[in-house]
Amino acid sequence: MEFFRNPNIPFLKYKWYFLAFSLIFSVAGILSMAFWHGVPLGVDFRGGTLVYVKFTHPPDNNQIRAELDRAGLHNARIQRYGDAAANEVLVALDIKETSEAALDQGKNQIIKALEPLSPPAAKQDLNNAGVQAIQDFLLSRDPLHAGSDAAQRYSESARQITNFRDKTRGGAIASVDELKAAGTAAPVIQALNDGFYTSDFGVRHVEIVGPQVGKQLQTQAKLAILYSLAGMLAYLWFRFELIYGVAAVVACFHDTLITVGAFSLLGKEISLTVIAAILTLVGYSMNDTIVVFDRIRENVKLLRRESLAEIVDRSINQTLSRTVLTSGLTFLTVLSLYLFGGEVLHGFSLALVIGIIIGTYSSIFIASPMLVAYQDWRLRKARGAAATVPVTPSQRREKVRAKG
Repeated sequence: MEFFRNPNIPFLKYKWYFLAFSLIFSVAGILSMAFWHGVPLGVDFRGGTLVYVKFTHPPDNNQIRAELDRAGLHNARIQRYGDAAANEVLVALDIKETSEAALDQGKNQIIKALEPLSPPAAKQDLNNAGVQAIQDFLLSRDPLHAGSDAAQRYSESARQITNFRDKTRGGAIASVDELKAAGTAAPVIQALNDGFYTSDFGVRHVEIVGPQVGKQLQTQAKLAILYSLAGMLAYLWFRFELIYGVAAVVACFHDTLITVGAFSLLGKEISLTVIAAILTLVGYSMNDTIVVFDRIRENVKLLRRESLAEIVDRSINQTLSRTVLTSGLTFLTVLSLYLFGGEVLHGFSLALVIGIIIGTYSSIFIASPMLVAYQDWRLRKARGAAATVPVTPSQRREKVRAKG
C-alpha cells in the first residue's frame, strides 16, 4: 500500500527551518530543566511515600491539596488513577524513611488531614479502622452475647467487615448500614453505629521508596539509556559506517532531550514507566533511521553520478509511504492509549506520543542532513589539502601544454 506515488519533495531544501525548530525546543527544554522546573522526578527516583486513597464521592484535587496544606503537608503530589468512577487518588509525600513506623506515619498524616474538622465525639472512623480496632470494640460491647466464643466470633465479624469494605466497596463505605449487604448481624451493626462513623474516604494502601533505592534507580535509568545508545552506535558502525552510527545516535539523543524537556516544561513527573517509554522510542526512532539509511546506501551504489544530497532526498521520498504508514498507525495507537488509558498510563503514553512524532521527524531532518554535512566537510577538507600542495616547474609546463 502506498500513500504517495513517485513523490519528489526536496526535504533537504528546508533543513534549516527544521533544525531551527529542534534548536528552539531543545534549548527551551534545557533551560526548563536547568532553571525553571528542573527534571520532575517521580517517587520512583526521588524517594517518598505513596498513599492510595479511596473516596465515596468524586474527589476534588484542589480541595484535597488545600486540606493537606492546612495540615502542614506541603508540596504533596496528587493525581487520580484507575477508573474515574472508582474515585481513587494517589498522594505522594516526601516521607523517605523506610521503617514500619513511616508507613503508619504517612497513613495517619493523610487521615488527619482529610478527616472532618469536627468528627463525632468519642467515635472512630470505620473506613480507616483496622481489624483489631473493630474486634476490640465489639468485644467490649458484646452485642451478640457470645460468651466464651466472643473472641473468635468478633474476630470473624471484624474480618468480614473489613473484607467487605476493602474488597467489595473498594476501600470505603458511605454508611455503617451498608454492612447489611455483607451479612453482618443487626446487633453488630447497631453497636457499630454507636461507636463508629464513616468518613468520605479510606486509605487503601501505603508504599515507601527509600532515598537509596531512588538514587540507584536514577543511576540504572541513565545507564540503560546510555548503554542502548552506545550499542546502537556500535551496530550501525559495523553495518554501515561510523558517520551513520553517529548521525543516528545524535538523532536519538535529540529525541530523548526534547521528550524529557517537554516533561519538564509541562511539569509531568518522570517515573519508571516513562523511562520504559523513552527506551521504546529510542528503539523506534533508530529503526526508522536505519530504514532510511539502508535505502541511502543502496542508492549510493546505483546513482553514482548524483550528489549525496540528491540521493538522500530521493531515498527519503522512496521510504515516505512506509514512514507515513508505520508512524501514523503507531501514533494513533499511542494517542488512544493517552486519551483512554487512564492516569496510571498517562506519563508512559505521553512520552510515546511525543517520541513518535519527534523520532519520525529526526530520521528525516536530523540524521539524514548530518550525512550530507559530513560529506560536504570532507570535500572541502580534501580541496583545501589539494590547494596547499606545491606545483613543480615540470607540472606547470605540463598544464601549459594541456591548455595549448
